[in-house]
Amino acid sequence: MQCSRATCEKLAHTKVGIVALRIMPSILSADFANLQTAIESVPSSDAIHVDVMDNHFVPNLTLGLPVVESIRKITDKILDIHLMIEQPDRWAPAYAEAGAESVTFHVEAAGAPVRLARELRRLGARAAMALKPATPIEPYEDLLPELDMVLIMTVEPGFGGQRFLDMCLPKITRTRAMLDKLGGDIWLQIDGGVSAKTIERCAAAGVDSFVAGSTVFAAEDPDAMVARLRELAAAAATV
Repeated sequence: MQCSRATCEKLAHTKVGIVALRIMPSILSADFANLQTAIESVPSSDAIHVDVMDNHFVPNLTLGLPVVESIRKITDKILDIHLMIEQPDRWAPAYAEAGAESVTFHVEAAGAPVRLARELRRLGARAAMALKPATPIEPYEDLLPELDMVLIMTVEPGFGGQRFLDMCLPKITRTRAMLDKLGGDIWLQIDGGVSAKTIERCAAAGVDSFVAGSTVFAAEDPDAMVARLRELAAAAATV
């Protein structure tokens, strides 16, 4: 995907060998009454992950477009929007128009994922596809060239603080192999249960972008935890 100079600079990340690693704290686990403070508490993070839920696709209701528009005004951080909603074909482009650098839709909810990915790219955002834990990657291999990132959920979407599902590791490994075969710069992200206890085996399996919510924002020093997670992932990625 082509990006503007400003956007490309914002997409800078930590490189370990040829592996680029990104830590993206999820504000789902932050204090919703003090989101600006939460965002400012993780200055070394590579992006801010924003979970949008509609209480239909998942059994939870969180923030939506107006809040994302407000967040955009108070931070220059990359906004990584994760839409856990029905009808993403209809709603996702508005998040790109609001200035989000990355917009993720769930393939289980998308009616026309290729058309949606192309529209997101046209609007200047990275296009990403998410899969629930039980959704296999293989049926979507031909769709990968249309994407800038694949998100594999490592918990059932809907709530933060859940336990990491080890059953997802083989799918992560298979997805990494597909992306390596394809080439290019398609990121592999996970979301759910990322902690100091789980991040190493995920990095070893080929993940390069890590969403961490409660692990970061429940820490006494959130930014120190970002650094710790990055350190652990980097060590595992070079093994």
